[in-house]
Amino acid sequence: MPSDCINYQNSGYFSKLIVDYLNQKHELQSLYYRFPTLDNFLAQIEEKQNNFPIENRAVLVESLLQQNKNISLSESTTENIESLRLANTFTITTGHQLNLFTGPLYFIYKIVSVINLCKQLKSEYPEFNFVPVYWMATEDHDFEEINHFKIFDKKLSWNRQASGPVGRLTTEGLQNLFEEFSELIGTNDNAKQLKNWFQKAYLEHENLTEATRYLVNEIFKEYGLVILDGDDQKLKQLFAPYVSRELQEQVSYQQVSETLKHFSNYEAQVNPRELNLFYIEDNLRERIIIEKGKFKINNTILEFTQDEILSELKNHPEKFSPNVILRPLYQEIILPNLCYVGGGGEIAYWLELKKMFDAFKITFPMLLLRNSVLVSSEKQAKKADQLQLSWEDLFMTQQKLENKKTIEFSQFVIDFSQQKENLKQQFEQLHAIAAKTDPSFIGAVKAQEVKQLKGLENLEKRLLKAEKRIHRDKLDRIFAIQNELFPNGGLQERQLNFSVLYKEYGDRFINQLIEVLKPLEQDFTIITL
Repeated sequence: MPSDCINYQNSGYFSKLIVDYLNQKHELQSLYYRFPTLDNFLAQIEEKQNNFPIENRAVLVESLLQQNKNISLSESTTENIESLRLANTFTITTGHQLNLFTGPLYFIYKIVSVINLCKQLKSEYPEFNFVPVYWMATEDHDFEEINHFKIFDKKLSWNRQASGPVGRLTTEGLQNLFEEFSELIGTNDNAKQLKNWFQKAYLEHENLTEATRYLVNEIFKEYGLVILDGDDQKLKQLFAPYVSRELQEQVSYQQVSETLKHFSNYEAQVNPRELNLFYIEDNLRERIIIEKGKFKINNTILEFTQDEILSELKNHPEKFSPNVILRPLYQEIILPNLCYVGGGGEIAYWLELKKMFDAFKITFPMLLLRNSVLVSSEKQAKKADQLQLSWEDLFMTQQKLENKKTIEFSQFVIDFSQQKENLKQQFEQLHAIAAKTDPSFIGAVKAQEVKQLKGLENLEKRLLKAEKRIHRDKLDRIFAIQNELFPNGGLQERQLNFSVLYKEYGDRFINQLIEVLKPLEQDFTIITL
């Protein structure tokens, strides 16, 4: 069974920006505040404690109790919500879209990461309380990104017309998809649990927000997870002063644009607009734009003067929704948050935002890359062991892996590096002779050197190709196990839905994640079940 591990930086699955961030490169240090190490959390705690308004805590708790009143909260979740009234309680937060039936596997890993980080912080700093929070992205509007999930090799999609914030969409039309899912998932006890969750979530709740809240609570409630919906009037009232300033000064555009001037070595994850706000109603989510001194709602006839839109904000703060640039600010205003846990793309756009946070005088949270996991069955691990595969091998592209294993399997050395070096030394002597004769001879020697080196390279390639044919059966078995673990040549966690693993392993799958994931480490976690 392979026993090595592979860190995120060497995995080949993260951008240069994220690799440099994980390596704490000096040129990136202006883009974040504190790097997420256990020791750094104490300073973050002290700063957040000193500048997070106590009155915000009361509003937060009342909103959470109201939002969660229709689901069965565990004692630990209820205690966590009530503890947010206390000045020594802080949150660790992750956020995600309302993907149908949780979407890809990494949704589960995000939440386990925040749960386990809270446990680790409580052990290190017992005088404080730490609450894991899942922020539901209820105000997003890209239905095509969330209306499907994949089990086995089948993509299950919810096909319907959609407009406005996705959290307000009714769950109408999911009966047929439930029947399709039921047929595919099977009939063992774990499959029955999955079907029960799906049915109760999506067929017994009227909108996508309520369905998602129910499902995530059922999976994680025993671990004290708190589920938060930002589409909330009382919480938006806390955010309103910052929206007002954004409307009048366009702070986010100025600050993020300034930051992006220093991104010459990296690709920007998101680009700011002049106003980074939406205007929302049940079936409407459109950008607020400024034209000729008027605030217009894109693709509608609605428009406001500055006084009118500020009045609208005062009377209806719930109609103002932050986009990807301002949503992190909203989060940090309403939560006593220490750290945001996200994927590589999320961390990349957070790294564009520190100057904006500074301008609004809000403490910038620590940014932690979520845990990434590769789950292997005992059978798959045994096959990998028999084929002399390491986890590092399995993370390679197939071409690199094929070349590497062919060279290892071969009975003789395929690498002609030594022969090339010997040839270069011989031609050095010829160059020395040529330098003392006619200049035209120098060119002839150089041309012959290039020709012979190229000939050696071609022979090396032909020999490698011949050896691949000889070892084809073994190489195909290697590709078979790699394709099982990396479906479609990508990370398992980005392809599969959790139901595939839950059907096989049940609660053991979630329990194992809780037991082994270590959020502050920078290695892929390999779990064999």
